[in-house]
Amino acid sequence: MNKQLSRPFWALSMLLGVSASAFAQQATLKGRVMDQKGSSLVGATLRFEEIQKSLSTNANGDFSLDRLQTGKLRLKVSMVGYATLDTLIQVNDGQHPLNLYLKSNTSALEEVVVIGYGTQKKSDLTGSISTVSAKDFQKGQISSPEQLIMGKVPGVQITTSGGQPGAGSTIRIRTGASLNASNDPLIVVDGIPLAGGSVSGVANPLSLINPNDIETFTILKDANATAIYGSRASNGVILITTKKGSRSGTQINFSTQNSLATVANKVKLLNADQIRDYVNTNGSDAMKKLLGTANTDWQDVIYGNAFTTDNNVNIASKAGNMPYRISAGYMNQDGVLKNDNLKRTTAALALTPKFLDNHLSLDVNVRGTWSKSKFATQDAIGAAIQFDPTQPVYVDDKNSFGGYYEWIQGGKPNPNAPRNPLALLDLRKDNGDVFRSIGNAKVDYSFHFLPELHANLNVGYDLARSKGNTFTPAIAARNFNEGGERTQYKTDINNKTLEFYLKYDKELPTIKSTIDATLGYGYYKNSSKVYNFNRTNAEGDKILNEPTRPFDKPENLLISYYGRLIYTYDNRYVLSGTLRSDGSSRFSPDNRWGYFPSVGFTWRAKNEGFLKDIAAVSELKLRLSYGKTGQQDGIANYSYLPNYTISGNESMYRFGDEYYYLNSPVAYDKDIRWENTTTYNAGVDFGFSNNRVYGSVDYYSKKTKDLLSTIPVPVGSNFSNFLLTNVGNMENQGLEFNVHFVPLKTDNSTLDIGFNLTYNKSKVTNLTQSDDPNFIVETGGIRGGTGGNIQAHKVNFMPNSFNVFQQVYDEQGHPVEGVYVDRNGDGVISDNDRYLYKSPLPKYLLGFTAAYSYKKWSATTVLRTNLDNYVYDNVSSNLGSGANINDQAVLVINNAPVDFFNTNFLLKQLRSDYYIKNASFLKMDNVNLSYNLGKFIRNSKASMSISATVQNVFTITNYKGVDPEISNGIDDRFYPRPRTYVLGVNVSF
Repeated sequence: MNKQLSRPFWALSMLLGVSASAFAQQATLKGRVMDQKGSSLVGATLRFEEIQKSLSTNANGDFSLDRLQTGKLRLKVSMVGYATLDTLIQVNDGQHPLNLYLKSNTSALEEVVVIGYGTQKKSDLTGSISTVSAKDFQKGQISSPEQLIMGKVPGVQITTSGGQPGAGSTIRIRTGASLNASNDPLIVVDGIPLAGGSVSGVANPLSLINPNDIETFTILKDANATAIYGSRASNGVILITTKKGSRSGTQINFSTQNSLATVANKVKLLNADQIRDYVNTNGSDAMKKLLGTANTDWQDVIYGNAFTTDNNVNIASKAGNMPYRISAGYMNQDGVLKNDNLKRTTAALALTPKFLDNHLSLDVNVRGTWSKSKFATQDAIGAAIQFDPTQPVYVDDKNSFGGYYEWIQGGKPNPNAPRNPLALLDLRKDNGDVFRSIGNAKVDYSFHFLPELHANLNVGYDLARSKGNTFTPAIAARNFNEGGERTQYKTDINNKTLEFYLKYDKELPTIKSTIDATLGYGYYKNSSKVYNFNRTNAEGDKILNEPTRPFDKPENLLISYYGRLIYTYDNRYVLSGTLRSDGSSRFSPDNRWGYFPSVGFTWRAKNEGFLKDIAAVSELKLRLSYGKTGQQDGIANYSYLPNYTISGNESMYRFGDEYYYLNSPVAYDKDIRWENTTTYNAGVDFGFSNNRVYGSVDYYSKKTKDLLSTIPVPVGSNFSNFLLTNVGNMENQGLEFNVHFVPLKTDNSTLDIGFNLTYNKSKVTNLTQSDDPNFIVETGGIRGGTGGNIQAHKVNFMPNSFNVFQQVYDEQGHPVEGVYVDRNGDGVISDNDRYLYKSPLPKYLLGFTAAYSYKKWSATTVLRTNLDNYVYDNVSSNLGSGANINDQAVLVINNAPVDFFNTNFLLKQLRSDYYIKNASFLKMDNVNLSYNLGKFIRNSKASMSISATVQNVFTITNYKGVDPEISNGIDDRFYPRPRTYVLGVNVSF
């Protein structure tokens, strides 16, 4: 044969041989997917990772896939309501059909959730508990842990205080239960209860916990769930569980997020030309001469785009029998207010070994955070709103107040004028340094002779070391008359926790029963050392000859005894009871101990005969509970003891040529005692179509008595004007609804939707020791006057309702200046005509989440709505008057909000109900798009995903202010929440 002809012949023969060989190695895989009872599962998804193929089971639960190459393949089988099966299968030519079994889903109603001092199956819970895991967290630039669950949980309202880096949040679970004491929930991190209060040198103490280390949030809402914590549990409990090590190989993860924040909204103000027109029309010759020629947008001057980088790396592995997780993070976040910055470095270590044939478990957690903050003074926000836009930012004379334009009077800064906003930022340094560490070691021992009995010891700490200083040079107008200003602070916080409990968990199959009993003891000591320093001028000279103690050492101690019994019969009926006794050093020995019981009952109707075999109903259970919790946070450590305070400069005593400070007695109540909140809860949990639809409905009623409230002290008592004591009652009622469903589930696409609704109603039922329905407690301080309040508590009204005059309007619908409705009909407009109108508390909270995935793409979004909440527009009420623009008394021109054109008020009308505005809103918190590249390095397990997120996407509201979401309902100099654009990369090995 010709050689040239033989070459293609041999090549064709080899190609045919290879093809035949490949064809011979192909096989068909068949099988059925079933649950643990052997029932076929329709619509289960099978995914072969290596060959990127997917298919679903048919109406009989069967599947078939042709043309598979023989050998080993990794198969993942998933279905809503069941745990994903991840297995390695052998594909052979002519093999027998596979039978694959899925377990009940541990992420829905059957999941094991963390409760106080233990865990419990969600299906057996008797209390109202919600859990949010890492896969459902909010996406984007998250600087503080609580932001991860905003809009995710019914009955939980989280409102950030603004756009400051690491800004704090107001967290309310079922609206809170107190007037003067704390309404913050108890937060427990890996078994360590965090002490309430602030940490100097950082905007938000919670921001000192890296959100990337958190695995789950569990929110305990009703008293049956929270009573095991007794003290501080009236406002709910948030249990945070952090990520742990791995028992199956080494996993390394690196993530980086880089974001750009922009100001989403500014206060709408008059521009320079409008100010010139108004002053030229209405001002005197002296005022007209004060007008400048500039066109300065002072808000543009103080705000700018802000960059943030957030980088985290963690390793989860095991060394021998020692699973461990090590993580580190670094965040550098700028604020949109110039010179605002937070740098945070975090490190964490988690060890979870087991010994003695798994009878002894050890859980060690240590985390540390170092933060360095540069605080831009938020006084600049108010100054930018008020400052005359016709004036320039700078002047030619660089020796005059640093070269910044200022209002001058007699060669010095006008004491009654606002300061140059940019000068306030540039000529003041405010630095804070904080180190915080939280750690604990938990030992759980299961007795060899009685493995159902566990002994658990938890020893932990929460310590912080903070220090900081401020400095204003002598040339700054802010403190010019004092020669500048220098302050410093330093605080050491040491909180210790020791808990020991015995837990007995035993199944008794002969009587179809399970017993879970817990008995424990707790010791909690919170102490701090606050160093006091003199306030000096820039040269270090004391500004005031005020007395200072070198330091204060406030501390308090809490000792607790607690027990819980959970009895389950026939997997249908669950009865639980708890009792906790707390003794607090904040109360006198006669009132020191509080007792907090609870009882709960659950009926698992799904397991009854008439529902057990109905496949469409996956879960149905009824929960009923009652319980009592206490409150001691928010009051002084020694409020039951007689005490004295050093008087101010206005109360000094002259002896010869010297003036001396006096010690004044502080009003105290030796019989002050615990607030008590009693809660009733009824709930239904449901699931349908293999938990493809599941959710819950809860109704609750809370009654708080012995409110810690501030009341006036009679004149002549020689005490301060107000006394904190137990007086008053309050009631809260609410309805919570939560549903999650999967309307779309195919081989390549999945759509998950969640919706929650909360209805809340609160009212004060008593405020005085004697029956006085007209008694009010004023609160809610505002700007524009001296000692002014715009809110009040009154019987049969919502707390913090606005206390205002009823405005009269003309035929065109404009408010008539100074004309109000004579509500009591006495012919005189006085404070007796003020009435309580609306409240900042929203009646309805709605949350909506959606997650859509298509092959390697996924998209998520979170929307939130507050309805029937109101805001007092203090910016307009304070600055929206002709007298404010033409301030002839001090010869200063000020700016005003555009709302001034709606009122044309000459003088301030601070208490007009015109300024109470409906602040209902719909917000899209974020929208996220991500792409999973999968393995991107050949012969490696390394995978990568990339994401893009927009936060604070839009807000739909009728409120004309800078933002309708104000936690206390008073809009004044609010730090705007930015719109943030985030790019992220996640790499796993």
